[in-house]
Amino acid sequence: MMKQREGEGEDPDVLETGDDVEDPDVLETGDDVEDPDALDAEDEVEIPDTRKTQESDDQTLAAKIPDRLDGARMDVILYTLFERKSRSWWQNLMEKGLVLCDGQVITKAGRKGKAGQTIRVTLPEPVEVEILPEEIPLDILYEDNDLIVVNKPKGMVVHPAPGHSSGTLVNALMYHCRESLSGINGVLRPGIVHRIDRDTTGSLVAAKNDTAHESLARQFKEHSITRAYRAIVHGNLTQDTITVDAPVGRHPKDRKKMAVLQEGQGTSRRAVTHIRVLERFGQYTFVECVLETGRTHQIRVHMAHIGHPVLGDRVYGPGKCPFRLEGQTLHAMTLGFIHPKTGRSLEFTAPLPEYFEQLLTKLRQ
Repeated sequence: MMKQREGEGEDPDVLETGDDVEDPDVLETGDDVEDPDALDAEDEVEIPDTRKTQESDDQTLAAKIPDRLDGARMDVILYTLFERKSRSWWQNLMEKGLVLCDGQVITKAGRKGKAGQTIRVTLPEPVEVEILPEEIPLDILYEDNDLIVVNKPKGMVVHPAPGHSSGTLVNALMYHCRESLSGINGVLRPGIVHRIDRDTTGSLVAAKNDTAHESLARQFKEHSITRAYRAIVHGNLTQDTITVDAPVGRHPKDRKKMAVLQEGQGTSRRAVTHIRVLERFGQYTFVECVLETGRTHQIRVHMAHIGHPVLGDRVYGPGKCPFRLEGQTLHAMTLGFIHPKTGRSLEFTAPLPEYFEQLLTKLRQ
């Protein structure tokens, strides 16, 4: 059992929509990628120089509003100045009367702050979170004493978070592997080296010990791991191969989304996706997407950016879908890496899920 501050970790509003990720880089340091509102170490928010003047202890945070945040909304100010929680997390603290501005309780997220004002936050008491093993069937592609590769089904969240304390891949791994999971990412994420979206299916590797975890995390960070996805996208791609090299960062208006950002729109990181057409169906195209980098929602953002969103994508696609789908038709098919202990090159292929095959059959008719 561990203690975690109320609402800490993922933004439950985001997790309910299944917005997990393809960016594993941050997991090496324990930062969050599953929730696009939980920023990684190089993502959206620039920590101001005034951070040096902040006061803090175990229960309070305090800082003066810098000039560059003069006139900004209070939730944006809190989100920018302090720990990189989601804006909804800060809004929740304001509603509970835990945020003061120059000694006055602030309950409205839209309240505008002024440069020089002092913000003081009282942090809520930690609450205990217990993650339990659960006997959930796993589709195991490979397993040895150092790691396990599974074919994650649609609808399964990778690790527990507020709103998803059970039924996750971690719960299943804890039951299957018992005590044999790496502890680098803490109690909530034992063994987890990288993640894929809740509604994305396919291959995912978990580490059974810290040595394996460190090796795999390093390979992800160096982008030396092979990651090939299959997707059905809207429209007819006219070119057989396309490389999208476009930086991805927090959407400037919708903080629950990512976007391709132009210079001056905000902080972004280089993102590269290699796309190859497999079949054309007129209004839809079956493609392979190979990740050179692994940013949050990278494939989904890049496909939407070039005008061919992933079919069924409720976040980046059109509002209406002509098929009955549970989220995006995106499958992590191939995963390849160097074994942490033996040094052997390994590659695993997760077969397309039944719904995906049935949809392809329908489109071919």
